[in-house]
Amino acid sequence: MDKQKTISGEFSLSGIGLHTAGQVNLKFKPSGPGTGITFVRTDIADKSGVKVGVESLIPQGRSPRRTSLGNGVAEVQTIEHLMAALAGLGIDNLIIEIDNSEIPGLDGSSLNFAEALIKAGIKELDMPRQYYVVREPVFVEEDGASIMAVPDDGFKISYMLSYDHPMLKAQFMELTIGQENFKSEIAPARTFCLENEAEELLSQGVGCGANYDNTLVVGKAGVIKNKLRFEDEFVRHKILDLMGDLYVLGQPIRGHIIALKSGHSLNLKLLKRLQREKQKNTSAGVGAGYHPPLGGELDVEAIKKILPHRDPFLFVDKILSLEMGKRATGVKNLTLNDYFFKGHFPGRPVMPGVLIVEAMAQVGGVMMLAPEENRGKLAFFLAADNIKFRKTVLPGDQLVMEVEAGRIKSKTGQVHGKAYVEGKLVCEADLMFALVES
Repeated sequence: MDKQKTISGEFSLSGIGLHTAGQVNLKFKPSGPGTGITFVRTDIADKSGVKVGVESLIPQGRSPRRTSLGNGVAEVQTIEHLMAALAGLGIDNLIIEIDNSEIPGLDGSSLNFAEALIKAGIKELDMPRQYYVVREPVFVEEDGASIMAVPDDGFKISYMLSYDHPMLKAQFMELTIGQENFKSEIAPARTFCLENEAEELLSQGVGCGANYDNTLVVGKAGVIKNKLRFEDEFVRHKILDLMGDLYVLGQPIRGHIIALKSGHSLNLKLLKRLQREKQKNTSAGVGAGYHPPLGGELDVEAIKKILPHRDPFLFVDKILSLEMGKRATGVKNLTLNDYFFKGHFPGRPVMPGVLIVEAMAQVGGVMMLAPEENRGKLAFFLAADNIKFRKTVLPGDQLVMEVEAGRIKSKTGQVHGKAYVEGKLVCEADLMFALVES
């Protein structure tokens, strides 16, 4: 299975925003497995961060011709070119500090972002990637444009561009995207606009930081004061935008995306449909006849249909990946309100080690009880061996737990569990269970 990735070391980039023209500085920092991509605004008091996800999207009406995220306090605009670089290079976990509201445009493509990320080093993490697998066709359309997502073993995009302009008629490209061809075929493609729409866009506050170097301005006779990097650079940039927008889903996609004249508005419409399909799959539960998808997620309600545990003794908030009977990854988000912190060293609260082991055991229980043959059974904790505690777990930490099956029989099972905070091992143990009828 593919492993999640982050960067090896910190680095910085600076520039101006394509739309706001504001000077902005970025600092990229590694992040641990299962933490995702988070933007942190360093120029405002609130440092809670804007998490990349569909729930953070800002409506297109408030942020036209770009893709932007917010958390009700902070906003980060024009993320698509950076997100395309992260998608193309397979980077899952990252903290990006930013001291203004808009990502810098740089040269108008993803190339500078990709080169800087590669130079910093891309590091594998000890957790499998969680893919969104397109299982049934999904179709959206508006104003003569359309996008369809259909099943595919890889990540393929087919895009047809068609403008009422002699240079922009009927450009088509189809590509199964991997790291190498992304860098060479997609990342260098720059954003563009028509000369006759530039004035109107500026009057709307759009493209205030654009110039002939970072934007291909297309006039009647061709590109003004610049040269194309590819004969079909325009359709390649549309694929770049689509990749960046879809990566807001928070996980890579396995599927074939077929787009006709789509832009950010329609891309995000597809993104929201995929999110609804994802939620429908996880909220359907794990009752009889339901099989959690390989690499899929289970929310807390689905977990409750497998485990008998309930608050305050359910220590798994989400299953990030599940390969039934083989391995699973789950998370527990810890806050100062968790009851055990109130009595366990209240002056310096620490999660009890025995509860870390119990949380790993519950992830192991989900892994063993999800298969059809074990549905309806209970997993009783029999023994724990080789327990090692490496680091304290504190309020505010996200505990990421990985379990892998050892010997599993009809009545007993063994798993090896590891727990991490920010990519650092905090606990590991060998656990044994008895599987009994409920």
